Amino acid sequence: MTRSHLSLALVAATLWLCESYTLRNSVSWADASSDVVVRGESDAVSEEVAPALLVDNSRLWKHAYPSSVLRDGAGNNKRTVTSKTEDTTIVSSASRVFSYRMEDVKAAASPPSPPRHQQTARTARYVAHYSDWGILATISTQDKIKGLPFGNVFSVSDGPMDNSTGVIYFYLTPMENTVADLRSFPFASLTFSEAEGDFCRQQAYDPEDPRCARLTLTGKMVDVGLEEVESARWAMFSRHPEMRKWPVEHNWFFMKLELTQVWLQNWVGGVSLISLEDYFKATPY
Repeated sequence: MTRSHLSLALVAATLWLCESYTLRNSVSWADASSDVVVRGESDAVSEEVAPALLVDNSRLWKHAYPSSVLRDGAGNNKRTVTSKTEDTTIVSSASRVFSYRMEDVKAAASPPSPPRHQQTARTARYVAHYSDWGILATISTQDKIKGLPFGNVFSVSDGPMDNSTGVIYFYLTPMENTVADLRSFPFASLTFSEAEGDFCRQQAYDPEDPRCARLTLTGKMVDVGLEEVESARWAMFSRHPEMRKWPVEHNWFFMKLELTQVWLQNWVGGVSLISLEDYFKATPY
């Protein structure tokens, strides 16, 4: 065998050995079809310990994906852009969420068509149920804006896709400014927009168009009791499965919004204040 042939053989063997793994900040991820397996200092990493590997010294979360998502349908490697901030490497593009079992990520079915605008209670439940996130407004405790309104985006759920409850759950950490606000003054407003989905875009409605429904739920934010924790956990994790891998050292906990008022605008000519009885009696389906 000539020297050039030997060199080509060595390169091919090296590429074949590297094909199954993608390196991300000293953590490699096996390219398996069903599960994502963490391999670092130890092969046996529990779900509770794994998130700690994803937190660096500057408290930024490191992300990783199986190498399969970094290849296109033809098996070619995709380009991943990285940028450095001080001593921390942040992987962009595909590396946007924590790893979790791929069978937990199910393609969400498109929501049904919105209710008729006259069905205000049902519309309110529809918007609350099919929204994955909303903006929670609190009274700020931050020094520079103390006592002023402060809005923050949060992932929410009122239950699994096939079991709407109307009760809005949150998964929060005490590290959030909003949590400090709520410990000082627990009342807040949560706003959703139908523009989050496809309906307003398909109808060419601007998000401020009154025909593009806006829902604001106002009430008191309270910690979820022990008897309700499992319901809250299933509601949140079924809709946001990556939450299972968020760093345990952030002391995540569940809260819910106890409603005082349901405010809806979904048509031209004014707004609707929906009674709590009608809101909870209605169904989004």
